[in-house]
Amino acid sequence: MGDIIPVVEKSKGGGSSSIQCPMLNSSNYTVLAIRMKSCLRVHKAWEVIETETTDVDKLGKQTRQVFPQATTYRAIKRLELIHGDLFGPITPSTSAGNRYIFVLIDDFSRYMWTILLKEKSDASCKFKVFKNMVEKETEEKILTFRTDRGGEFVSAEFNSFCEEFGIKRHLTAPYSPQQNGVVERRNRTMMEMTRSMMKHMHLPNYLWGETIRLTTYLLNRVVTRALKDMTPYECFRGKKPSMDHIRIMIFGCIAYAKVDKPHLRKLDDRSRILIHLGTEPGSKAYRLMDPQNRKVTVSRDVVFDETKGWDWKHSDSTKDGDGSFIITINESGNHGLQEDPKETEQNVAENETEQDEENILSDESKEDSENETTHEQEQEHDVIEPVNPAPPILRRTERQINKPKYLEDYVLLAEEEGETLLLCLNNEPKNFAEAKTSKEWILACEEEINSIEKFKVWDLVDLPLGVKPIGLKWVFKLKRNLDGSINKYKARLVAKGYVQQYGVDFEEVFALVARIETIRLLIKLAASHGWEIHHLDVKTAFLHGELKENVYVYQPEGFEREESRNRVYKLNKALYGLRQAPRAWNNKLNHILLELQFVKCSKEPTVYRREVKEHVLIIAVYVDDIFVTGTSLDIINEFKTEMSLRFDMSDLGKLSYYLGIEVIQHVEGITLNQTRYALKILEEARMKDCNMVHTPMETGLKLSKCENEKEVDATIFRKNVGCFRYLLHTRPDLSYCVGILSRYMQSPRETHAVAMKQCLRYLKGTTTLGLVYNRCESIPKIVGYSDSSHNVDPDDGRSTAGYVFYLGESPISWRSQKQETVAMSSCEAEFMGGTEAAKQAIWLQDILSEITGNVCEKVMIKIDNRSAIALTRNPVFHGRSKHIHRRYQFIRECVENGLIEVEHVPGNEQRADILTKALGRIKFKEIRDLIGVQDLKNVEFKLKEEIVGLSLIKP
Repeated sequence: MGDIIPVVEKSKGGGSSSIQCPMLNSSNYTVLAIRMKSCLRVHKAWEVIETETTDVDKLGKQTRQVFPQATTYRAIKRLELIHGDLFGPITPSTSAGNRYIFVLIDDFSRYMWTILLKEKSDASCKFKVFKNMVEKETEEKILTFRTDRGGEFVSAEFNSFCEEFGIKRHLTAPYSPQQNGVVERRNRTMMEMTRSMMKHMHLPNYLWGETIRLTTYLLNRVVTRALKDMTPYECFRGKKPSMDHIRIMIFGCIAYAKVDKPHLRKLDDRSRILIHLGTEPGSKAYRLMDPQNRKVTVSRDVVFDETKGWDWKHSDSTKDGDGSFIITINESGNHGLQEDPKETEQNVAENETEQDEENILSDESKEDSENETTHEQEQEHDVIEPVNPAPPILRRTERQINKPKYLEDYVLLAEEEGETLLLCLNNEPKNFAEAKTSKEWILACEEEINSIEKFKVWDLVDLPLGVKPIGLKWVFKLKRNLDGSINKYKARLVAKGYVQQYGVDFEEVFALVARIETIRLLIKLAASHGWEIHHLDVKTAFLHGELKENVYVYQPEGFEREESRNRVYKLNKALYGLRQAPRAWNNKLNHILLELQFVKCSKEPTVYRREVKEHVLIIAVYVDDIFVTGTSLDIINEFKTEMSLRFDMSDLGKLSYYLGIEVIQHVEGITLNQTRYALKILEEARMKDCNMVHTPMETGLKLSKCENEKEVDATIFRKNVGCFRYLLHTRPDLSYCVGILSRYMQSPRETHAVAMKQCLRYLKGTTTLGLVYNRCESIPKIVGYSDSSHNVDPDDGRSTAGYVFYLGESPISWRSQKQETVAMSSCEAEFMGGTEAAKQAIWLQDILSEITGNVCEKVMIKIDNRSAIALTRNPVFHGRSKHIHRRYQFIRECVENGLIEVEHVPGNEQRADILTKALGRIKFKEIRDLIGVQDLKNVEFKLKEEIVGLSLIKP
């Protein structure tokens, strides 16, 4: 045995440490020592000493060498380096008998192909087919093929093939999958996603091949940091992937496929219940499976129900698919399925699609189908057999969002983190662990922390004794444009204010929120005079509010200071989530506005008014959104400048989208609609393709508790009611039916669900309805309509009252509500309803007077019941009215004092009629037109030109 040459590094303190040098059997020690000193002198002060080691040291102490922490080489063009791996067998096999997965990845683009095999020996044959396909498509040649030393890759036949076509071979060391980490890491990612999708719909395990196909398709379209935020698809094909040609539905959900047979009988079913298996490669169609006989078909005429899946527990088709599928690891082949984080390389890799059970799994996009589908379909999957299975038992799935695992096993670049987001059902992360996988969300978090530091919101201190700090939580929100595209990634650090105790760390709470009636009133006022409306947003508004209490919070997740982990932050200013934060911000904003010579409206504390010579500026505040209008564009711009000097502002320009309402400003007026929101309601309710009806509720329908009927899903029912209630901001025609449905949210029954469906079907045909506020020459007058329907509630006999108020001919305030007391007659119901209308009339009159600076005319309320009108003027009909509570005498007092007027209106002209009862089709259409709800497709406004500096003087 020759000498072993150790190298010793001299330390500053005179000590030394030796490192074994991989040089053995030196025949000339002196020459070797001189050469080593010469080579190493440029790095450190080393010296070579002569020593002798024994075999015992190596036999007893040798360990594996550390694998590199990063890749040393990256391909610079397509097909320069292909990573390959084969793993399996997987039990159970697929319906076609496949048990192995052959994975191929292009190192340059990270584009991936997967091939399912029945036997390992098929790998070499499939690689030849793959080579011909990709080389013809790219007009490039495969230069290098990197694999492990499995028998399928080192056979004489395969080596001869590679030599013939000039393909250089890279083989990993035995038992070292880390050396081919790109593909090894991809194997794990692919199987994790496959298991997650199958578990979500409780699919039998023999469908793993179909799931691999979809997993491959999705992962090739995930943005990766390895490509500088480009998808593998775009890098490999030179164009962005398109998903417009077909919709991606939930894998494994129920699908109703149209039966296309030439001689269907009259009573035959027109569709069959199948299972959705994704899109069909090379076709603009869906791939479906009959779970009774495992036959696969292709169809474009499919209706999906993503809320349901097949009940596999009651199906014979799962007899060989129960339990977890098993992957057998062939240790001699080193297929890299070990999951020891210290022994594997870190690289979150990509995948693509499966064309069929034995086909190359590639893209399914229509524009590339001719290039990417290279094999024929298996014969057993071509058609659906004409059998009539028993109706399946359907179950409703629970779409749970599981926290994605942050993958960090293999020692390569942590580059393709985007695929973890595919395991989330929402584009918005639920927590920081999910958000940290995205560069955009990390930047949003950093921006939030920078804002907190900028405004000196907190100080890092030691926690006082006896004080319990408040936790913090990250909240993530996507701000979107009108077309649905992403405008901004917004991260907000929120305090867990629900743990605060009154009198300890907060005293008073208040939120500055403008009423929707106020916003509509201001929009109508601006439209009447041709004023422009602008929109401002205060960035991190709550951070400006100063705290009076001592509040301590933990350090935020992801931004803890390593040297001060046991310390906490003491808040100087408010954070979002604190009970007192809205009030602190309100105090700050109110102080600034008063400094700017604004006057707060006494009837609406969210509205401020300022006069500048002959001009008037009016603003309304909704937390951190500021609505601005006035007689001159110059004073609006001046106000923007003043606010920008005091706060970090976002100037959103002319108002176009406010609290979910789409605002369109024209020279003749302003329109309000919630078309996009209505379409979203239909999509969420899975009623986007339903048949429309002409009324939201059947004529004469009187809903009751119906306690003898079967209950329906209360969560879905409440969600739909909540969505409809928000839609009422611009849709008074829906007020009555939504008000009725709201009464049964606690325990909805089948009858209520049918009524809800009727309302959704009406919405389907009226998504473009909205409000139009026209321009006029003078300040219009407020006019109201009040109506009641006596004894319409079968459960308690109470009446439903409604009112609607107009400024000119435009509705600005409306309401439909069940009365609090049982009315003994229609006269009494109308009288009590008139009192509620009088209260609203006085408020509208006062706020309009404050905003305009002029005393408004008294409001006219129109009622169609002469007895009720007489009762408002004189205490007549004593025997029929003596029991009415004195609170309802308010309307009589208002009439006596000349604050309002009451006038009779014929029943066919009563506009509030639509708010108190279900009307027939013709009557409903007439009243809907009278109430001011219009189809905005028929409103021919001329778009207003943007004229900077134009002064819009109030006439």
